[in-house]
Amino acid sequence: MRPPPILLTTLLASALTMASPLGTVQAAPPLASAGPTADQIAVRVQAFYDQTRTFQADFKQEYYIKLHDKRTTSEGHVAFEKPGKMSWKYAQPNGNRVVSDGQLLKVFEPSNQQMFVQPVNKSQYPAALSFLMGEGQLTNSFALRLLDTMKFEGGWVLEGTPKDPTPAYQKVLLYVDSATAQVRRVLILDVQGNRNRFDFENPLVNTPVPASEFTFSPPTGTQIVKP
Repeated sequence: MRPPPILLTTLLASALTMASPLGTVQAAPPLASAGPTADQIAVRVQAFYDQTRTFQADFKQEYYIKLHDKRTTSEGHVAFEKPGKMSWKYAQPNGNRVVSDGQLLKVFEPSNQQMFVQPVNKSQYPAALSFLMGEGQLTNSFALRLLDTMKFEGGWVLEGTPKDPTPAYQKVLLYVDSATAQVRRVLILDVQGNRNRFDFENPLVNTPVPASEFTFSPPTGTQIVKP
């Protein structure tokens, strides 16, 4: 067994968020006046990533299942710390938890009384999680394209196609602020036409995160599943 898609794509968003911090760290290199290429935008985003040790934000998530034409929404708080630590706390009534201490990845679903546990390096998103582990480059992991036809006020939309194909997702869209190179939104698309969107608000960059944020023990009676 493996975690359901809505939680697996949360892990991808984690990695991309660490690759694309939302808070101001230092001014990124200016772009040419003729207009940026996809790779030039990625360089600016990567410059933020390279200087980010911790990241925290509130998030809103919308997951669309095409087969059933169904949308689910949720929200909560997320925190990351290099190398490889992350914590997603979903607000009630969802209550899900996604936690990594850098070695083990835990995905807890209170509605099913299950927690999925597996080594980080055995996850569904090895290329994306390389960012979370403090490694990797956007331009090495993704073929990037600037979507000129998509309107995003004050910025650009980058489409990333994984260079190593994976059944877990087909494309990733990064919504990048043109003034700061901050990523405001991540949209993950799979081959079935499902969409998982994350919007991040109230970011904090390079502020201390309590160590307890990256540990989690489920309630007594929870079924532990190791894929």
